[in-house]
Amino acid sequence: MKHRVLQYGKLMPSLEKQLAEAFDWVRLVDQADPKAFLAAHGREFVGLATAGFADAALIDALPSLKVISSFGVGVDKIDLEAAARRDIPVGNTPDVLNDCVADLAIALMLDVARGIGASERYLRAGAWPKGPYPLQRKFSGKKLGIVGLGRIGHAIAKRALAFDMDIRYHNRRPVMDTSIAHEPSLVELARWCDFLVTIVPGGAATQHLVNDAVLDALGPKGYLINIARGSVVDEPALVRALKDRRIAGAGLDVFENEPQVPAELMALDNVVLVPHIGSATVETRAAMAQRVFDNLVSYFDTGKLVSQA
Repeated sequence: MKHRVLQYGKLMPSLEKQLAEAFDWVRLVDQADPKAFLAAHGREFVGLATAGFADAALIDALPSLKVISSFGVGVDKIDLEAAARRDIPVGNTPDVLNDCVADLAIALMLDVARGIGASERYLRAGAWPKGPYPLQRKFSGKKLGIVGLGRIGHAIAKRALAFDMDIRYHNRRPVMDTSIAHEPSLVELARWCDFLVTIVPGGAATQHLVNDAVLDALGPKGYLINIARGSVVDEPALVRALKDRRIAGAGLDVFENEPQVPAELMALDNVVLVPHIGSATVETRAAMAQRVFDNLVSYFDTGKLVSQA
């Protein structure tokens, strides 16, 4: 008898095919009245495959739930406390996306410092015959501050070393077994560095971690790169800093109310904006999908997850 698994949100077709073959699988989005469906059938489900969301109401609507497997590393939209109260383990997809997210961090730094996207728009607009594009900033040999020296932070640091960058990091607690210098104060790290990259989890603990004080410390020659969560940066404060040229620029993969992006940000040419594509490669998304599936299979076979949040 197959385990009954509910899917919340859209997942990759290849993953849905695996879920359909291995489990008694149902997509909540296919139900005419999801709330009524959960009231009538919620107790039948022992597994939840989700696109990154599971609040207390959804968990409570599944009284027989044994395991949650989420597509993505971040679990800030999953109520971990509600899951823990019922001893429900939550699986996520770390490690498999480290390289692509780190690659994007470097790409955003290069783009905003060298004006790659902006200069291409300049060329396409036919402006080049009227004069050369304004001089931009050198990237290699600069100072890099990493906010959150976890798996992805280490991958960014590894790549930055190839550009002869001087690297320091800020964590709440120093990381063991690293030669990278720890800076206890985020404001002081921002004051020291040329590029400040945020790669910390979302949630209440990091809400608006990057605020006016941090941006002022970063200063008019500094660049902010956010590949963490939109909530980590005080977005209105960032808009003001960019408009007033209190910082040199920013590269953003995430936003506070995505997919909505403030028009004020889109109007600025000293900021590079991409639509949350850190892990968006064919190879990485396939690996993430496989991890979602493997977490469920492993739990039902052994009682343990491959990777647990």
